[in-house]
Amino acid sequence: MTGRLPILLIDPDDRERTLLVERLSMQGYKVMAFAGPIDGAHAALGSPPSAVIADLWMDGISGVQLTRLLGAEAATERVPVVLRGPDNPRNRFWSERAGAAAYVVKGQMRNLVLALAKCIAPVEDNAFFTQLQGAESDIRDRIAAHLDAALFESVLSSEVRALSTCGEFSHVFDALVQFVSQVTSYRWLALAVSAPRHVGLHCHPALGEECEGEARQILELPAGCEVLRILDEDAVSNANSFAPVVRTIHFGATPIARIALRENDQGTPQDTRTIDIVARELGGPLRITSLVEEAQHAATTDPLTGLMNRRAFLTALELERARSLRHGYPLSLLLLDVDHFKSINDKRGHAGGDCVLSGLARLMQQQARKVDIVGRWGGEEFVVALSGADEAGGELAAERIRAAMQALVVQDEDGQEIRVTVSIGACCMVEGETAEQLIDRADQAMYRAKAGGRNRVVAGARPRPGEALRKTLSLHIHQAFQKEK
Repeated sequence: MTGRLPILLIDPDDRERTLLVERLSMQGYKVMAFAGPIDGAHAALGSPPSAVIADLWMDGISGVQLTRLLGAEAATERVPVVLRGPDNPRNRFWSERAGAAAYVVKGQMRNLVLALAKCIAPVEDNAFFTQLQGAESDIRDRIAAHLDAALFESVLSSEVRALSTCGEFSHVFDALVQFVSQVTSYRWLALAVSAPRHVGLHCHPALGEECEGEARQILELPAGCEVLRILDEDAVSNANSFAPVVRTIHFGATPIARIALRENDQGTPQDTRTIDIVARELGGPLRITSLVEEAQHAATTDPLTGLMNRRAFLTALELERARSLRHGYPLSLLLLDVDHFKSINDKRGHAGGDCVLSGLARLMQQQARKVDIVGRWGGEEFVVALSGADEAGGELAAERIRAAMQALVVQDEDGQEIRVTVSIGACCMVEGETAEQLIDRADQAMYRAKAGGRNRVVAGARPRPGEALRKTLSLHIHQAFQKEK
């Protein structure tokens, strides 16, 4: 071997240390030997060697701590560390995770020499290293600072990974900004997920429009993209801020999202490190969230029309019914049936019938208000719950939908026009009525519309006073009796 490359050896055993110095010197190395890890770390930082050899477990400072300390210091970040200890898989694991260049079983001199030859490289003698010579920094303080940084990273990583349990994007983003704003000072934070498209923005209430404009430009969001805003004073409002920090979030090798943070003038270099950790760990939770949302969408959505399926509509109707009773506002329900749908299927095929159902679903979504609930009841039947609509309002909405359906022209797959009409039953919920009873009254009204000539709206007959309550009580008694049996 040409030259005498400096090797720093730390071994608390005097006999073992003397033997290693002799054997490594015979291999052509210039060996600096120390009994304690603190003295050895001081020497390594003051005059970086070509490699460091140390025991995995030592009093005061372990080989793992020493490896991480040297790797975190600019002077020694490229100095390979070879750790030694008993032949144990767990020891090898800890050595690898600490960043050691190799782990060698104690007593295996040949393997130690081979490990050094494989990982060693001459260290450049530059001005930076010269400035560190004679440094009196407390090694324990440096290790403590490094361990604090590692603990912070571990806690932050754990917090981000825990977002996997949130279930939907709005909850993920809300939980994310709650803890990021505690450890980082920023003007705004934005997260944009590719598929399904979700965008969240956290900023001060006084800067909503301004910050959204900045985030849209930085993340290159399309004009029609909706942004979920979370506005609170956890985000700062002062005008002075730095250029945004933007990171791409990956799941495996696939980019799935982008996160951007605009630091304010109170930010620190640690803030940029924080967003790096978040971007590194957030891919898994976002992917899990998208899978949960896809599963929920499949379970609650009619695949042909994109409307709520029957089960999801009943759940939503029951919630709206409870709100109606609690706040005292009316609730109306419409049940629609496509006239002569069997004839459409017979003449145009099931593909033509599907075109009709899809076209009607799109029109119903256009006609409905944001507070209304629209669903496919089954087959060629649709349902609409009209929040806040009394009997007259429900009939008016039903007539508007009927007229729009009559004017609609649907094209089948061959471009042939199909015209359709619908029969609608409309009714307003009365006191004591269950969701099932409300739907049943609308269904009966719809059949009367069919019998009356189709393409019309018929209001549901109002139950006699107390009838709805008597039916409800009877149902509860029957259910209780069945349980007792």
